[in-house]
Amino acid sequence: MRRTLSLLAVVAGAVFAANAAGAQQAASHAYVGAKGCAMCHKTEKQGLQAPIWEKSKHAQAFTTLTTPEAAAIAKTKGIDGSAAAAPACLKCHTIVGDAKAEMKDGVQCESCHGPGADYKGMAVMKVKADAVAKGMMAFADKAAIEAMCKTCHNAQSPTFKDFNFDERWAKIVHKKPAA
Repeated sequence: MRRTLSLLAVVAGAVFAANAAGAQQAASHAYVGAKGCAMCHKTEKQGLQAPIWEKSKHAQAFTTLTTPEAAAIAKTKGIDGSAAAAPACLKCHTIVGDAKAEMKDGVQCESCHGPGADYKGMAVMKVKADAVAKGMMAFADKAAIEAMCKTCHNAQSPTFKDFNFDERWAKIVHKKPAA
């Protein structure tokens, strides 16, 4: 077990270092993990954002790497060992680099919105510009959201099928209702 955890820590560090944007973001901000975000984003007032994520394939993204199908895909792609420990797989199936963002939680809030330790406070979150100044990634428009999604949902993925953004976005959209 200890060897597996050590291996996962090494792999996680390698994946994170390979992701220049992620490494730069984490250098100045820390993660809180899905549980840290869910505390405030689970109510109807917040648009039930956490429950939407919990029911999504994003929440299960890491778990899919532990399946026999993932092992077969990894083997055909020349990946030696488990897909759940392969940097090529982990970069899109989880957050790596911080213990608070547990890998088992898959693609979580901070995968898209950036490490949240500095913007998670209620006072900061009430003013979007303040949250952005403290590391929250906000998207100016639908095209920016689509571009973020396509950093993983693209032809480099071994299971890629045509990516219909509008169809996929409808399954995960999690806007806060207007006040």
